[in-house]
Amino acid sequence: MEEKGRATVVGAAGILILSTILSRILGYSRDIIIAATYGQGSVTDAYQAAFSIPDFLYNLLVGGAVSAAFIPVFSSYIATGRQKEGWETASTVFNIAAPAMLVAVLTAGALAPYIVERWLVPGFQPEYMALTVRMTRIMLIQAFFMALNGISMGILNSYQHFLAPAAAAVVYNIVIIFFGVVLGRRLGITGFAVGVAAGGAAQFLFQLAGLRRIGWKYQPILRLGHPGVRRIFVLMAPVVLSFTMTQVALFAQQNISSSLVGGSLSAVRLAQRLMQLPVGIFAVTAAMAVFPTLTGQAARGEMSLFKQSFSLGLRSIFFITVPAAAGLAALSGPIVRLLYQQGNFRPENTALTANTLTFFCVGLFAYGGIHLMNRVFYALQNTWIPVAVAAVAMALNIGLNVLLIGPLGTGGLALAYSAAGIANLTLLILLARFKIGPLGGRQLLASWGKTVGLSLVMAAAAYATAAGLERYLVDVTTKLGQALQVAGGGAAGVAVFFAGAAILRMEEIAMVKKLSRRRKQRGEGSEYKK
Repeated sequence: MEEKGRATVVGAAGILILSTILSRILGYSRDIIIAATYGQGSVTDAYQAAFSIPDFLYNLLVGGAVSAAFIPVFSSYIATGRQKEGWETASTVFNIAAPAMLVAVLTAGALAPYIVERWLVPGFQPEYMALTVRMTRIMLIQAFFMALNGISMGILNSYQHFLAPAAAAVVYNIVIIFFGVVLGRRLGITGFAVGVAAGGAAQFLFQLAGLRRIGWKYQPILRLGHPGVRRIFVLMAPVVLSFTMTQVALFAQQNISSSLVGGSLSAVRLAQRLMQLPVGIFAVTAAMAVFPTLTGQAARGEMSLFKQSFSLGLRSIFFITVPAAAGLAALSGPIVRLLYQQGNFRPENTALTANTLTFFCVGLFAYGGIHLMNRVFYALQNTWIPVAVAAVAMALNIGLNVLLIGPLGTGGLALAYSAAGIANLTLLILLARFKIGPLGGRQLLASWGKTVGLSLVMAAAAYATAAGLERYLVDVTTKLGQALQVAGGGAAGVAVFFAGAAILRMEEIAMVKKLSRRRKQRGEGSEYKK
């Protein structure tokens, strides 16, 4: 049973990682095109700010209701063989979410001028304020479809079917790039906003094929008294509060940064996106892959296996995200220069974004771990603990924003975000231990300590190699030279890290090797394509 659960997690993670990498590559291609075409200034700040309200609505429903409430309840029906009850619950949730999201989108569109001017970016000039409002209203279309897409993803993931949701994200980015490039000549950066709306619709439609393959049994019913539906609403309430607090912290960060020099908000968003790369490729996918397993184990009362799955997931996340953070920080300047410094993106934009990225890297491992820790509590159908912890983290984040923006600028905003994440993760781990007993803390701490030590050595090797290449061997005024510098520094760092891990005989290496084999062999992984 233990080996089967481990294989399930590893196989699912392999599928998710491959498709997520492709999606991320396309996402960064989109960012590169925008940066090269429009630079990093007030226009791109408006584009970044326009995501705020749509993202808030999306995260509230998909990140909150689906992840914390729908998936645990629906998965418990599937795990215990009660398919009919599960489909009744799914249909009712779908029939509630669609009209509710439509009302939310229309209301947000009507209030957009007030929200943008008073709360989001009060420091913007009037013309960029108007641009932000216009793009916000267009992007709200995406929020509606993404909500439906989130429910579809929850159903597919509960059936251990991860490929269709991950591939749909690839479609989403392709559509954005297409519309942005084609319409950009006439509409400017607003063309990308249109692409966001069209991409959300395409992503939802793409997932319908996956639902048909697993036998989606949609029913035009509204059974509010169904036990599963009632349980979802009970679980959903605290999580909605939790995500609301998270978004409030982001709104506060955006509000403060809108008064800085033009391009500051874009620098924060680009740096944050780079920081989220290893989080999205590995931490989120690992957490999503282990979540149905955790839910099933909790539903069957298999707490020993539950703790083992949790430990495997968290140690794996740390083993990847800690060295990733060290490498990103050490090579922040060369990486930002390689990706974005072209066209209207200038060296001063590179310096600002790289400095911000370095401070974001401090908390990268924490945000990777939080994705798993929240799901640990969701699987236990306890959603109030993440809410309370999120409230503490939000207050800390906002307070540190005010304190650090003066001396550190955008770096202060990034450091505040990192510190809040570390506090959040620490509290979640302590409270999980209190709730379910010992979690193998010594093993976790030993693994984390070794990983941190090796990552520091790795960062030094990567930085020294990159500096040596720039000084003696490559011409970094060319894209080829910049690519060689980043590749050389990154390869040196990775080699040092894994050599050290082998010397220390860290068992996490076996996890990575096993994951690599699962990606190549379609063995157990084939069950996720049913």
